[in-house]
Amino acid sequence: MLNIQLTSPLTVTTPKGFKATGIHVGLRRKRKDLALLLCEAGADAAAVYTTNQVQAAPITVTKQAMATSGGKVHAVLVNSGNANACTGQLGLEHAYASQQAVADQFQLAQEHVVIASTGIIGQPLAIDTLLQGVEQLQPDKGEEKADDFALAILTTDTGTKTAGRQVWLNGELVSVCGVAKGSGMIHPNMATMLGFLTTDASIPSPLLQDTLKSAVNRTFNCITVDGDSSTNDMVMILASGAAQSQSLQPGTDELAQFQQAVEEVCQDLAKQIARDGEGATKLIEVNVHGTANEWIARKIAKQIVGSSLVKTAIFGEDANWGRIIAAVGSIDEPIDVGQIDIRIGSQWVLRHSMPILFDESLASRELAQEVVEIEVHLNQGPASGYAFGCDLTYDYIKINASYRT
Repeated sequence: MLNIQLTSPLTVTTPKGFKATGIHVGLRRKRKDLALLLCEAGADAAAVYTTNQVQAAPITVTKQAMATSGGKVHAVLVNSGNANACTGQLGLEHAYASQQAVADQFQLAQEHVVIASTGIIGQPLAIDTLLQGVEQLQPDKGEEKADDFALAILTTDTGTKTAGRQVWLNGELVSVCGVAKGSGMIHPNMATMLGFLTTDASIPSPLLQDTLKSAVNRTFNCITVDGDSSTNDMVMILASGAAQSQSLQPGTDELAQFQQAVEEVCQDLAKQIARDGEGATKLIEVNVHGTANEWIARKIAKQIVGSSLVKTAIFGEDANWGRIIAAVGSIDEPIDVGQIDIRIGSQWVLRHSMPILFDESLASRELAQEVVEIEVHLNQGPASGYAFGCDLTYDYIKINASYRT
């Protein structure tokens, strides 16, 4: 990683031009549940959304706003506790009402406000409570306000997830910072996950969209917790341009450095989400090498880290490589099944698809650590890919068996 944190701490309000806040209004029993990210001068924005065909009202409204405004965003409103998904026409009306309330409160055009929701699916949003809460929002700069925002977007997360990088571009210090939520219903192509990145770089919206899409494909879309995808999820980046007099241009070293900073922030957040999977005790990192292209390598890595049998074996600290090779073989891509090498922790357990002696007690000790590494070589090409996930525990069942209560 070339980018170095120069200012501590880095939050979504570190980039110039941004304010934030998060408060408790009563959508949830005790925790903060309404958050606002504000860029008064306006930001160029880009976003990627859940690929689930069932999409919540806030996704519909945000897509419309982005299309109408040409990607110009002044405010992001987020509520937790209620997904406002599968709520029909009433849910859509509530989404528009919350968007309009923010526009009125901060004297913005309605299309310059985007919204996001997370929480229980299928229950009507307590719109009066939310609208009263909008009137109480007082965004500002500073670590405390940024922390409040990070807290207010959580659901079953055990803690906030933030990351940041700073880099010198054309002699000017540019910040890229992010905040995310996600713990369960996390699967490649995004799910039950919200991510918001801010930067004071100056970059055209189309280039910003390409940057975000590439970063998400290599980070957020490489994580899985339980194989389920949700209805509300998106990752958005807002660029205020307040730190730069020169706009980033294609093919330049400065753009490459900025894109690396964005990818590093996304990867940091993605790993935090995987590590915080509901009931999880371990982060699993899978690296796959020797495939024809990166896409196949990532696909195999996600297949391994998403396997319930692999995940439960890691929880049980059992170096059962049979579950790993079975996951490799289940993908719908041609592979040479006689040339697979597998490493668990520090030990190779398979060479050319044949078992080799390894120290079971050492393997168990390494599987007891907070981060478990699995490496797979297919020996069929030059490409590599990776994925992140977590173990599957008894607590995952407990959490999700009583999610609504």
